[in-house]
Amino acid sequence: MEDFRRTYLRLCKEGGVEPQESVLAQLQETRGAAAGSRLDLRGHSLSVDTCAVLGRVLHKDTLFTELALSDCMLTEEGAKLLLNGLCANTTVKVLDLKGNNLRSTGAEALGKLLVRNKTLCRLVLEWNALGMWEEAFSVFCEGLATNACLTQLDLRNNQINHQGASELCLALKRNSTLQELDVRWNNIGLLGGRSFLEALQQNRTLTHLEMAGNNIPSDTLKALEQAMDHNSDRQSAVRESRSRTQVLSKEIQILKEEKGRQFLSLMETIDKQRDEMGRSTRTTSIHVGQLQEALNERKSVVNSLTAKFQMTEAALAMSEQKNHNLGELLTRVKTEKEEQRERQSRERKKEQEDSALREGKLLREMNSMSETNVQLKNKLEKMESRCKSQQDQIFELKQELTNSTAELKLRLAQAEERLEMEKKRSKQSLEDMNNLRQKEVDHVNRHLEESERALQDRILKLEGQRIQLEEELSRAKAACVTERAQAEEELGKVRLQVRLEEQQRVSGLEEKLRGLRQSRDESQSHCSQQKQTIAELQARSGQQSIETDGLRRRIEELQQELSGKDQEKVAEVSRVRVELQEQMGHLQAERTAQGGLKEKIAALEREMKVLASNHREAILDKESEISSLFEKLRLREAEIQRMREDEAQRASFLQNAILTYVQGSPLHYSPKK
Repeated sequence: MEDFRRTYLRLCKEGGVEPQESVLAQLQETRGAAAGSRLDLRGHSLSVDTCAVLGRVLHKDTLFTELALSDCMLTEEGAKLLLNGLCANTTVKVLDLKGNNLRSTGAEALGKLLVRNKTLCRLVLEWNALGMWEEAFSVFCEGLATNACLTQLDLRNNQINHQGASELCLALKRNSTLQELDVRWNNIGLLGGRSFLEALQQNRTLTHLEMAGNNIPSDTLKALEQAMDHNSDRQSAVRESRSRTQVLSKEIQILKEEKGRQFLSLMETIDKQRDEMGRSTRTTSIHVGQLQEALNERKSVVNSLTAKFQMTEAALAMSEQKNHNLGELLTRVKTEKEEQRERQSRERKKEQEDSALREGKLLREMNSMSETNVQLKNKLEKMESRCKSQQDQIFELKQELTNSTAELKLRLAQAEERLEMEKKRSKQSLEDMNNLRQKEVDHVNRHLEESERALQDRILKLEGQRIQLEEELSRAKAACVTERAQAEEELGKVRLQVRLEEQQRVSGLEEKLRGLRQSRDESQSHCSQQKQTIAELQARSGQQSIETDGLRRRIEELQQELSGKDQEKVAEVSRVRVELQEQMGHLQAERTAQGGLKEKIAALEREMKVLASNHREAILDKESEISSLFEKLRLREAEIQRMREDEAQRASFLQNAILTYVQGSPLHYSPKK
């Protein structure tokens, strides 16, 4: 508020204008009251210079949303300057110009304001004289026609005649935002009321119209009220349809979010499975490397033992040479050596027996290892058969999806055919009703013409038959009343039929939505089944990891036995080497088998990726089908709305015909009085 006051004083100083004390006092009061959004200058007479300065201030003001300038005795020039300043304002929503006697230039300035301003919602122009100048008022009406933000307009006591009313009605035909219009206490008359009726046949947004004190007949006022009721009903129907569309869009958004969450959870589980498989492969590779290092160490130990054995053989040869040189001295030693040899032979026999037993044990272990390999091969074959069965299941699921899509397309085609049949039926019924109404109107007109001719002949012949003519007139009026009641009943029946048809169509569309939801639930159940199969594959991979751990333990036991055998004699080193080479071959064969298992695991992961991509495509197809169905729903609602509007127009035409018939009957007999 202080900034507004400062800019007002600054612009007054720059323009050489004396600031108006009443305006400064009012600004001071609003600052003290902390109004903030309302500038109240009611009852203050504003000069032209003050209006020019206020227009310049309001041109860039962003503080006030309501401007009250009623009874300010504005001149034409001052009002023009003030309204030109408001053209570029972006915050004022309510403008009160009551009792300022605005005329031609004021009306033109108001028309420019309505064309340029994009925020004004309520305009009060009570107690002015805008309707006295037809050209200026036509400019005002042109601005009202192009305006897209004004919702309330007050034109009470503005001396608007039937020509101004026709200009205003032309603007209402083009305007699509005005909701409340007050034209009380003007000179609109019967012609203006009829022009308003014509305008309301095209305007669908005006829901509140005040027309008291305009010399308009009561029947036209009732017709206008009925048109207002139709517009209000239409607006309520539009709001209901919008609320329904919002609810449906929210449900669709919720479904999309649920699908996205399910897809993300599935991807997370797949990523976790990949991480676990990678960890298992890393651990297996680490264990294999450790086993290879242990084998290399043992090979080095065996090589060191062979070197020691060769050194001992050389030492024995040297000792034999010394024995030959000292033969005589060492005869005793030979006998002792023979005894030792016998002992050694016995020991060797025992050792050979022990080695034979050990070889039998090793052969048994080799047989058991071969049996385990056969079992692993059988398990691999079972896994491959299961994978094939899963692929068959996936193919069956794809076929089911294609069948479901074909069924949905057939249902949509049937629904479209039903809609076309219903449209044809409704069009035929509407044409029949129009023909019947036209025949009734023609019959009524003929009856009226015949009665008028008979009455004129009787008036020319005898004046004494007035009483009889009046009785016949009363009878004709009663017949018109009964016909009007019948026509209203027929209108009510037609409306009920249209409402029932709309309810049936809505119920059919809801059933289609239920079918789509059921198909969505079935697809979700298929996804859950596939998740179960994935869990089973994970359990199988866990079992395979347990079996590999058992094999690793067996290898460790064999290594321990080998470490015990290294402590035996040098004679068995060669045999142990052969056995170690055979075990190395078996280990390499097991390693190749593990490589095959890894390749199969990678193939299973690829199949999992293919399944996930197929599920994504199926979900996208379902979403596209749902969006197309909602688009068809929207088009059908638009068609229903058009049918409602056509029915309302026809009802209004019939009502206007009845009203003209009722109004025309006493006008022909006015000369009798």
